[in-house]
Amino acid sequence: MAVSVPVPENNPAGTVRIGARAGRWILLTTVLGSSMAMLDSTVVNVALPHIGRDLDAGLAALQWTVNAYMVTLAGLILLGGSLGDHFGRRRVFVVGVVWFAVASALCGLAPSAEVLIAARALQGVGGALLTPGSLALIQASFHPDDRGRAVGLWSGFGGIGAAVGPFLGGWLVDGPGWRWVFLLNVPLALLCVPVALRHVPESRGDEYVAGAPAREGKRRFDVLGAVLGALALALVTYALIEARSGSPAVWVCAAAGVAAGVAFVVVEKRRPDAMMPPAIFRSRQFTAVNLVTLCVYAAFGGFFFLAALQLQVVAGYSALGAGAAMLPTTALMLLLSARSGELADRIGPRIPLTVGPLLCATGMLLMLRVGEDASYVADVLPALLVQGLGMVTLVAPLTATVLASVDAGRAGLASGINNAAARAAGLIAVAALPLLAGMGPEAYRSAAAFDSAFRRAMPMCAAVLVAGAVVAFATVRRPPPGCRRPECRTHGGVTAPPLEAVRHRRVAGGAAGESA
Repeated sequence: MAVSVPVPENNPAGTVRIGARAGRWILLTTVLGSSMAMLDSTVVNVALPHIGRDLDAGLAALQWTVNAYMVTLAGLILLGGSLGDHFGRRRVFVVGVVWFAVASALCGLAPSAEVLIAARALQGVGGALLTPGSLALIQASFHPDDRGRAVGLWSGFGGIGAAVGPFLGGWLVDGPGWRWVFLLNVPLALLCVPVALRHVPESRGDEYVAGAPAREGKRRFDVLGAVLGALALALVTYALIEARSGSPAVWVCAAAGVAAGVAFVVVEKRRPDAMMPPAIFRSRQFTAVNLVTLCVYAAFGGFFFLAALQLQVVAGYSALGAGAAMLPTTALMLLLSARSGELADRIGPRIPLTVGPLLCATGMLLMLRVGEDASYVADVLPALLVQGLGMVTLVAPLTATVLASVDAGRAGLASGINNAAARAAGLIAVAALPLLAGMGPEAYRSAAAFDSAFRRAMPMCAAVLVAGAVVAFATVRRPPPGCRRPECRTHGGVTAPPLEAVRHRRVAGGAAGESA
């Protein structure tokens, strides 16, 4: 039987109107693609106890189930955006969706924890290809008059997906089973890919590399930098997760991870096409905000990993109950982010970036009230509401400050670095926090053991947030101009700040333009 390939519509990039049929299809496929990656960053936490019991896995395997995905995603996300600009954003986006779906199927069919972890690492590669391309396609496809509204709709629907993700994941885990958390991505991809091939126009761009536009045909990709960065993260993560064993291999991996990190810095300093050019850190504001980002998202990563387990292992919640319990946090972000951004425009970022982490720290300390037979209204909800208010207070100003701390040509690069830093901080926290809290390999099987370790871990997360608040108060000064980009304001993700697409300009004829 012949297989028909969709014939692309004649809609040149930059001309699609939001009210046209093609515009609605473009929104659908980009929302589906980005939601696949965003959901898998959040819903897996809810499924962890069931995965552990079904695959007879220890705590280290559960940590790797989360971190294998984050290692490849954080290490390759900057490279993924560059590949889309060179080979075609739609092409790389479609490859990423297909890759992600195949890896998701492998996750859903995994017979052992080892296979699941390997498939999760492959998922991260697909996520690194499709995540940057989703927003870039929106900005490149739509007419300039409709671009802002299209990005706003994309952000809003993506935020809704982030909010319902843990709820949906809990429902799947308690119903068809945890494997459907991954298998659900397959039908989404089967819908997403034909729509993208049929309705999304192809586009490329000349991106700014180290402050200067690269010449088409001469641009090289910083594959070595990406490999070294991902290798450093993987080796350090392994050393932290396996440190309890005391094996000599742990020390070897730790030393190799540090060496890979040093090599990454050296390579980035010497390469003219570095994916993370050191020159961008000459901006004191950019460096300071990234330090705040590391503190904030390290605490968030550790919190959301352990809180989902605490609610199920200790408080006795079902997977659905644990997922639904997290809804207030992302709901508050969706409802109030725009007002938070407006307030930061008036008073500057220093106060929001100081108060926000302190509110989040308070919320995490309130989670110490959550023990056996915890009341949702009296114990869980107050903690998550305070946590959500803290996130609302800081996320929009943090994103706006990152974008304002560098020149317009580097806004996309700055956002990509900030996004990668947040993901790297989260995965290191998931690796290190159980070790620091004294969690044994079987801790999640015992309510008493896990509760005891959880009560040691939450003050650690709160302390990291307080450190972030101190850094913000001491270093963040210059108020940024108002961030008018909707992706800064309508944001429901909890694992990383919103990702801004790389800016572009035409080299031929000297004409300049922006993608947003």
